[in-house]
Amino acid sequence: MVAHNRLLVRLLVLVWMGLNAIGLITTAQAATLIPAAPVMTLYQFNGPARMSYYALTPHGVGAAVGSLPQGTSVIPCLVVRNGQALTDDSGAPYVGFEIVVNPDEATPAATARFQRALAERKTRQVTNHHCSAQPTHVLRIRDLSVLERPPSFDPPGRGDPDRAARAATSRLDAIVRTFHNSPECAQVNRHLVGRRAALATAWDRFIANHAGQWEKTTVARAKHLDYTLRTALYEGHLGRGCNAYGACERNVIVLSIRNRAVGQCSSRQGCQFPGDFQGVTSNPRQYNIWDAYLTQISGLTSCYLRTDLAEQPAPQRLQAMYTQTVGAAEKILYGSSAELLELFPGNDLDDLTALRHYYHPPAMGKCFPTERRLEYITGAVAERGGNFALIANLRVHVDTAVSGGYRFREARTTTDAGGNDRIQLIDRYPGFVLDERKVELSSGGAARRCTPYGVSTSCQFDEIGRYRTTPSWLTAGKPLALTCRIQTRGRSCTDSPRQQRVTVGGACDIDMMPMTRVP
Repeated sequence: MVAHNRLLVRLLVLVWMGLNAIGLITTAQAATLIPAAPVMTLYQFNGPARMSYYALTPHGVGAAVGSLPQGTSVIPCLVVRNGQALTDDSGAPYVGFEIVVNPDEATPAATARFQRALAERKTRQVTNHHCSAQPTHVLRIRDLSVLERPPSFDPPGRGDPDRAARAATSRLDAIVRTFHNSPECAQVNRHLVGRRAALATAWDRFIANHAGQWEKTTVARAKHLDYTLRTALYEGHLGRGCNAYGACERNVIVLSIRNRAVGQCSSRQGCQFPGDFQGVTSNPRQYNIWDAYLTQISGLTSCYLRTDLAEQPAPQRLQAMYTQTVGAAEKILYGSSAELLELFPGNDLDDLTALRHYYHPPAMGKCFPTERRLEYITGAVAERGGNFALIANLRVHVDTAVSGGYRFREARTTTDAGGNDRIQLIDRYPGFVLDERKVELSSGGAARRCTPYGVSTSCQFDEIGRYRTTPSWLTAGKPLALTCRIQTRGRSCTDSPRQQRVTVGGACDIDMMPMTRVP
């Protein structure tokens, strides 16, 4: 009996040791895993409508053999040949790809498909980013970006144009609301590609189909008002809703649009004739939200004033923001000098009419002058023991130099409740060595024109929570503080209305910087 018990104990010990050995192997395996390659999107700001992909030949990368539209989302992989990942001479990889969403063919189902792929890639762990099979075509990593906003389509349904017009406060407002609830507008967001042109076509058809209902000048002004309000809403901070600062910000944006098309009309800024607010706003070089890809992921070209969407939270808020701003916008675009001075009390009229430029400091490029070994990697290869990883659109901390490159850690940047940058270093690629060709370490982490909060270096702060780059014309003009008297309804747009006075801008406003008299 004793011998039997001893044998049982030995068997239990062996089982325990075996389980621990399995556990150790599992832990060791887990330690070698890295994040899966992310979903990436073909994108160049205001670039060509279509971007090339290239043949993969036995000798390397061949000629361009086809193209995909901007906004195509893919899962990239690294092509490995003769023990090396395929790159150009600078170290930028060419990648094989699996298409997630092709905008040429996308339907509303593409939104969920993109979101599923994004979620799956974020949770998946892999040994490397090698292509599972040899691809026949490749993309340049320079043409791809990690962009996580899904494609956006108008929800199904139809508004009531008569009901919409009754909610208006002016004739121009009524026409805009009627258009948003029209079958012409409903066509604009049916497809992802070409939405800027589709909106222009929809307005042309709407005007033709309602010929004689309104005087030509009136309906043309309504169209320009619509373009201006779309731009003011999406250029401004949507999160501010109907609070006083957000409403005043929208008024400032409308003023910049007015001044680019009235008195200073220039084809360089998209203006084809005095009062061409449509041309000014929808020129992506002036207001980049009109970029072809960005219109695929936002509601900029949508029919957001549809009456059947009035009870849905997001459209309801947009409709309230539009309603709060449309009266002031009409006065800024088509009113008198006296009305301008009334809307922006305390300012010189010449300063007001010369204001064409502004920027949002928090949205400018992040920079870290106090962090000497941070770099942003647009596209590179890292290697560990014959396993290759794609490092793309990732800010890293460059660690020790080793043969062929550098050890590194991901520098994850987040923003706290106060809008301050926070950096967390995470070793998500343990043992991998980043290709030395893609590491500069020449700027010491300090970008050109990098200042506290992205404003003038003359501004003084007790504490500095973030650094941002500044535009080249910052010192060429005069910072302008604009005061508005606003009927505020809070961020939610549901508070009881109350009159409030607020100022946007000035030399050290860290949220918005209007600049007048920029040459």
